[in-house]
Amino acid sequence: MKTVFITGTNGLLGTNLCHDLLDNGYKVKGLVRSTTKYKGKKHTNLELIEGHLFEDLTAYLYDVDIVIHIAATTAQNLLRYEDYWIVNYNATIQLFNAAVKCNVKQFIFVSTANTLGYGSLESLGSERIKIRPPFHKSYYAKSKLEAETYLLQNQHKLQTVIVNPTFMLGAYDTKPSSGKMLLFGWKKKVIFYPPGGKNFVHVKDVSLGILNAIDKGKSGERYLLAHQNLSYKSFFLKLNTIAKQQPIMFRIPKTVLLLLGSCGSLLQNLGIKTSLNLTNAKILCIHNYFSNQKSIEDLQVNYQPVENAIKDGLHYFSTQKQQSNA
Repeated sequence: MKTVFITGTNGLLGTNLCHDLLDNGYKVKGLVRSTTKYKGKKHTNLELIEGHLFEDLTAYLYDVDIVIHIAATTAQNLLRYEDYWIVNYNATIQLFNAAVKCNVKQFIFVSTANTLGYGSLESLGSERIKIRPPFHKSYYAKSKLEAETYLLQNQHKLQTVIVNPTFMLGAYDTKPSSGKMLLFGWKKKVIFYPPGGKNFVHVKDVSLGILNAIDKGKSGERYLLAHQNLSYKSFFLKLNTIAKQQPIMFRIPKTVLLLLGSCGSLLQNLGIKTSLNLTNAKILCIHNYFSNQKSIEDLQVNYQPVENAIKDGLHYFSTQKQQSNA
């Protein structure tokens, strides 16, 4: 039985990945800040370890076969690049070198599609295309790309696979994280949506893609875990259909969004935290579309409709609300 060490265990992807690994016969060590925050299923082969990324984790890695590093700082309101770098780059390198020291056989790094070049519906982005504006100014994307670069330069020390998920939706979004987009449109009478679009994927497909990468992934390669390219309008229309709601929908003009982003950047320059800045506003205006061909061919991922991700996410939030009201 192989042993896997996972960071970010109590997050959307981490919880789903724990379930899939355990269902497929792996022993899992999951790093969490607090065991009480893990809302996933308990299992005899799951060991939850309380700690943080900057501890010396070698004591937990000597009997580990695979490290899967998910944990990251994804907040959009941090003011300095160093706030992202310290976790998304520095902690990643520290964990990688600890894995090398402990003779771990494989290191799988969960990055983001935003480190790769997006495209249009006519010419989709892929693993071969370098990061494009405006993501080159995103502190989050830059810090993840810097970590990718280090890992690829040092993959001769340890078999290293990088996966680049797009926008994940599904169950066990406990924070919530990306599920905020569902909550933004769910049970609302009015929905304001940006002019751009992005690629959406079920978190279970990302989890299974990582699971397949253990045996099928090639060291030194990136794999986009992506599925359906949708405008924000199309996404919310799907949400409306599934939730059986008929809100009034308004498209936010690009000029208005960029003006709001400029105001947000000004506030950030004054030391005031806000998630809306000019870079993020520009991102909301583009069609951030990707191809999943490489992951289908190499990792044999069978992607399911994004409608399933929306349904699973809404069901989870509905269940959580019922339990909190009970």
